[in-house]
Amino acid sequence: MQREHNLTLSNIIRHGDPTASPVCTGANGAISFADIVAGSGFGDDAFDFNDRSVLLATPDQLTSAIALIKLDGVARRVVLCLPDVSVRDVQAIAATAEVDVVVRTEDTSNVDLPGLRAVLARPIADATRSCPTGTRRTEWVLLTSGTSGTPKLVLHDLGSLIGAIKPSAKALPSTVWATFYDIRRYGGLQIFLRALLGGHSMILSHRDEPIGEHLIRLAQGGVSHISGTPSHWRRLLMSGLAGNIAPAYVRLSGEIADQSVLDALQAAFPKAGVSHAYASTEAGVGFNVIDGRAGFPAAMADAANDDVAMTIHDGSLRLRSSRTASRYLGETQPAIVGPDGFVDTGDLVELRGDRYHFVGRRGGIINVGGQKVHPEEIEAVINGHPAVHMSLVQGRRSPITGALVVADVVLKQQRRDASENPDALAEDILDRCRAALATYKVPTRLHFVAQLDVSASGKLVRSHV
Repeated sequence: MQREHNLTLSNIIRHGDPTASPVCTGANGAISFADIVAGSGFGDDAFDFNDRSVLLATPDQLTSAIALIKLDGVARRVVLCLPDVSVRDVQAIAATAEVDVVVRTEDTSNVDLPGLRAVLARPIADATRSCPTGTRRTEWVLLTSGTSGTPKLVLHDLGSLIGAIKPSAKALPSTVWATFYDIRRYGGLQIFLRALLGGHSMILSHRDEPIGEHLIRLAQGGVSHISGTPSHWRRLLMSGLAGNIAPAYVRLSGEIADQSVLDALQAAFPKAGVSHAYASTEAGVGFNVIDGRAGFPAAMADAANDDVAMTIHDGSLRLRSSRTASRYLGETQPAIVGPDGFVDTGDLVELRGDRYHFVGRRGGIINVGGQKVHPEEIEAVINGHPAVHMSLVQGRRSPITGALVVADVVLKQQRRDASENPDALAEDILDRCRAALATYKVPTRLHFVAQLDVSASGKLVRSHV
């Protein structure tokens, strides 16, 4: 039996600063948080979501935001389903999460769950009924990326999700949050909750929206705080449209933030604070680095920082905090938290002087003749070349060494337009690698490409040998 409590999204909105009037804006409309609480947002019939396990399958983020506020504290469990999840995976997810009702829209395309009750989300303009006052500790189920098969189902509650957020005493009307993430992913959800708890407005992204149109919406909405992965930010910088916005705060997470992207963002937004945060769906938010340097101070490790404890074991970062997910759903899934209470993140770090630097994922290592190579370490070196915008390092099978290191490289616009010798430029980039890396880490080949594939989660798409 789940114990009752008063920490729900609707109660947070009800008890927020009455002088603030935060608005949640999507690509196709906007609604104030107060009006979400005051209106129904669901079907014409007064469907009772109490004690239900709900699959939230609304492609539009604004509709999803409304549904989250409505369901928290009422439903027993809410599963945040993403539009890019396959029909087969949705069916497996629904079975594992014991889903008994689906909230969807007419254009939901990846949900085929015969026998389950489906509730159509109500258009914003028709929201008329008040939000139920729930006191249930709703379970929030977030999906992992699913790169190695069906996504894992990670179980949180609102307390673990907002553990890293410390709202100010009074909302500042000038603060408007935005994120390139989808708010149904952990990184985007953190920003949505940060805006809601702080009494701030929020501008949502849209997966099919051209970046130019997105930036116009951000500028028109007065965006001041923006979050995204390093790949999100590199694509923005590459668009040549960064000057359309003037944020006061820029935040990176989800991938390794190397020095080149941090420096590029500080140059593009000289009046902004630039920080990079470490978080994962399972471990929650670990820390935020605000000094403009890649990596994090060694003093953070092996010492309690706020309510987070960190340690390094066999090169892997481990975290322990109240922000950690409680478990995976499904009996076949491994435990999230180890016997010592720490989550092994699988992210590998290396101590260089007084600072730890991320070098890559444990599962992403390239084996070159028995030597371990971390693609992200090489990318950081390549990205530091003044002609390079971004890069992707991967392994290619070799009958002799097992794998060879190769790199796809996107050049900055002025270099792409120049008529200089590409072979000479490639050699110059490789010389930089030879000076900074062991011989077996130096790419055997560079390919200049126009762009790199970025996944729906905002991360570079990597293949494994």
